[in-house]
Amino acid sequence: MKTAYFPAHYRLSDKLGWLGLRAFCVGVLLFLLLPIIVIVPLSFSSGSFLSYPLPGWSLQWYEELFASAEWARATRNSFIVAPLATVLATALGTLAAMGLARTRFVGKGLISGLLISPMVVPIVVVAVSTYLFFARIGLSETYLGLVLVHAALGAPFVVTTVLATLQGFNQNLVKASLSLGAGPVRTFFKITLPVIAPGVISGALFAFAASFDEVVVTLFLAGPEQVTLPRQMFTGIRENISPVIAAVATLLTLFTTALMMTLEWLRGRSK
Repeated sequence: MKTAYFPAHYRLSDKLGWLGLRAFCVGVLLFLLLPIIVIVPLSFSSGSFLSYPLPGWSLQWYEELFASAEWARATRNSFIVAPLATVLATALGTLAAMGLARTRFVGKGLISGLLISPMVVPIVVVAVSTYLFFARIGLSETYLGLVLVHAALGAPFVVTTVLATLQGFNQNLVKASLSLGAGPVRTFFKITLPVIAPGVISGALFAFAASFDEVVVTLFLAGPEQVTLPRQMFTGIRENISPVIAAVATLLTLFTTALMMTLEWLRGRSK
């Protein structure tokens, strides 16, 4: 572990204040992580209830999870909807960000606000309005409807990350490529995309996480055949709290942590 370095002119009060701030931040982090840490041992409990102390250790709840047809269907649906929504959100969000970064026009601020509005509008409002609209055109209780809504929820993450990446992009590279005879499409894939790739991938990971964890919209739009993992967990908690929920939560925590570590690795490479 690295030791803190203090310049010689720092007073004792400055050092104590800095160490106190660091201890406070660590305490807040542990407080936020404690509910997640507590649930992990419960997934290995040999008892039938979520309670401490553990009566023993067992893998029976993981065995039940992997043997369940309902959980298998929910997992399959999540890995169908989330990747498709991520691809759509990444493509549309990247194009929207490039259009906003390269051009100036009247109403640009309004359009930018509309593009990121799914991030600030209450998710219940999005779910209800989407259900009312999709029910009229026959997209409720369909995979296509779920993919479209999840893509709309994930696109703002792509727009914001790509816009941040484009702030330091040298537009002279694009002009040089066009002047040498390359078309706009070839210029994008050969010049622009490799430079903004970290922002695109970061936005795609955020969009995937947003889609994979989404439950409110899925409760309104999904039918019996489109149940995803978060909705299956919600149903299990409402009807019968089983340690299987703890096993699923542990696996999802590991999966999300792997995504965030990948994101940080990509940020490190971009720097």
